[in-house]
Amino acid sequence: MITPTPLTAAIAGLFSGVIMPILWGRLANDSVWLTAAFLLVVAFPAHAFVVGFRRDQPSGQATLDTALLKRIGAWLGATAVAVALTWAFRA
Repeated sequence: MITPTPLTAAIAGLFSGVIMPILWGRLANDSVWLTAAFLLVVAFPAHAFVVGFRRDQPSGQATLDTALLKRIGAWLGATAVAVALTWAFRA
C-alpha cells in the first residue's frame, strides 16, 4: 500500500509538472486524449501519492488534517517549479 508523504507528493508534483505541459501542447486539439492524459498524469498521481487510498481519521471527526495540507503544499510547490523549469527550457 502506498503511504502518502510530503516526498511522494513532491515527486507526483514534479511528474505532473513536467509531463502535462508537454502533453498539453501535443493534445490540445483532441479533447478525449487530453482528458485521458489529465486523469493519468495529474489526477491519479495526486490521489495516490498526495491523498492516499485509506482514511486514517473517523468520518465524524471535524478536525483539520495538517499532514494532508502539507502534502498538498509540497505537491503544488513541486508542480509549479517543474512547470516553470519546463517552460524555461522549452524556449
